[in-house]
This record gives sequence, structure tokens and C-alpha cells, in this order.
Amino acid sequence: MDNIFGDAAERLFAQTCTADVIRRAEQGQRPAEAWQACEEAGFGDALVPQENGGAGLDLAEALPIVLAAGRHLCPYPVAHTLLARAWLCRAQRPQPTGSIALAPQGLALREGRLHGTNVPWVRTADYVLAEAGGQTWLLPTQAACIDPNGVHGNLAAEASWALADAESVENGAPLDVLAAAAYAGLIAGALERVLAMTLDYANQRSQFGKPIGRFQAVQQQISVMAEQVWAARMAAQLAFQGGEGQPAPLLAATGKARASQAAPLVADIAHAVHGAIGITEEYDLQLYTRRLREWRLAGGSETHWHERIGAHALSSGSDALSYLRGALQGKEAA
Repeated sequence: MDNIFGDAAERLFAQTCTADVIRRAEQGQRPAEAWQACEEAGFGDALVPQENGGAGLDLAEALPIVLAAGRHLCPYPVAHTLLARAWLCRAQRPQPTGSIALAPQGLALREGRLHGTNVPWVRTADYVLAEAGGQTWLLPTQAACIDPNGVHGNLAAEASWALADAESVENGAPLDVLAAAAYAGLIAGALERVLAMTLDYANQRSQFGKPIGRFQAVQQQISVMAEQVWAARMAAQLAFQGGEGQPAPLLAATGKARASQAAPLVADIAHAVHGAIGITEEYDLQLYTRRLREWRLAGGSETHWHERIGAHALSSGSDALSYLRGALQGKEAA
């Protein structure tokens, strides 16, 4: 699954999305230089067809970029951007210059303004592609009234826009599927990094004369972590299946549900192994576990997507095996 784009993204994000850059973004400093490097590398246009100036990748080929973004906690919405730009390309809308966050839920039209209670990435993104009032809107964050939501380090915030600043875009494809796929990939990448950090710590931290990673109880917990991490990675692979930059809806739902399910389990075990140091501001683990808990809920938690999948399965009239073999992917059972 790894490819030249994924390797390039890994190197770039390691250089530009350092812990210091992430902390400054959480404090309100936009990561302009980090985003510009990502833009110049072409990752935002990864799914845009070549005839429209993009790389023309399919979803599976673009997944390593999203995984790398999750591993390095990129403080701008690169995963959202590459999916949103492909969506806008299908809508025949010229590509905006800048990063784009997806907000399929949480916005409403009231008194001539678009209001969002917890708009994702709005503190660092250039645009928000949102659904509200039965329409899809492209919203420039420079024109937004933004109020912090009070959650420490959260890149989401309350925001509102005047309708004069909002551009309606017609496409028809729902944004929630795009957001589900994006968060599934980001979660999977971040979980891999949390597992690596926990393994390193367990092998370095000694107690009673030996590394704590040699204690059976710790090994058992880390094995549970590894199981969840690789389940999330496989879930992200499911989510990044589809055509023309549009994930298959039920596979994206399945991927996001499974990735969200893994996030709190891995975060809890990581903190249990690290102990008190894991929650300190100076230590990087808390950057990851806080974001994992946000991403678990963003775009719909596992409960939300399990309900969607269950309702579809019941309405399909198929038995469980036929549903898994065919209907889940929108195909007739063999």
C-alpha cells in the first residue's frame, strides 16, 4: 500500500509538522509555512484528475498520504483537502487556493447567517466545505466570526458566516462519506504513532531492574494495542475504496466505525503504560491522544455509523453473508 507519494509525505510532514508547530497551531498561530510546503508538494490535489492539474491518484494510492498526516498530526486538514478538491472538481467548481475542511454536520442557517457549533479545523483551514439548510456551501474562514469552544488545543471552534460570504456549490454527493473516510485514515495513522511511542517507552523505562516492556502484564496490554492499531489500518483501507475520489459509502462507514472504536482503547492503554509522564504538556503523547478522542467523534462516532450500517443491512433483505459479500459494497451478491 505504501507508494512514492506516501514516502514523500512521510518525509515532508516529519520536517514541517513538528511538535513545536503543532503546539503553536493549538495556541492560535496558523501553520502557514507547513501548509505551503504541503501545497507545493501537490498533496492537496492528489485525487484531482491529471487533466485538471492534479496527480490523478485513486483513493487507495492516496491513503498513504492520509496515514502520514495522521502519524505526524498535521495541524491543517490535508486529508479533508484532497477529498474536498476532488469533490469540487466533479462539481466543476474552480479549485480554491488553500486548505479545505469538511463539515457535513453541525451547521445551520439562522437569521441570515450560517452558524456552526463545532466547525472542524476552522482555526487553521482556509475554507470550510459544509452542509447546511439542504445545501452545500464553500465558506472562507477569513470571513468567519470564530469563537474558541473552550476545549484545550482543539482546532475546531464555533463559527458563523454572513450569507454574502458563502458560495453555494451543487454536486449531490454527500460530504459525510468524505469526512468518514478522511478521519478513518487520520485515526489509523495516529494510532500507529501512539503504538510506536508506547513500545519505545516500554523498552526504555526500567522498573525493578528491567524494562517494563518485559513484564507480562504490560506485554499483554501492548498486544491489545497492536491488534486495535492494525484493525484500524485495515478499516482505513476499506474506507479508501471507491471511484473518482468518492469513497464507497458503506465501506467508508465501516472504516470510520472501526477506527473510532479503536481510538479510545489505544489511547487508554498508551497512558496506562506511560503513567504520569504521558499527560504532561511537555510530552508529545497527549497531543496524539487528545486528537484521537476528537477524531473519534468528528464526522460521527462508531455508534452513528453502526446505526447507519445496521439500518441499511436490515432494509437490504439480504442474509448476513450475502450482505457482507455484496450489498456492503453496493454490488449484487455472487
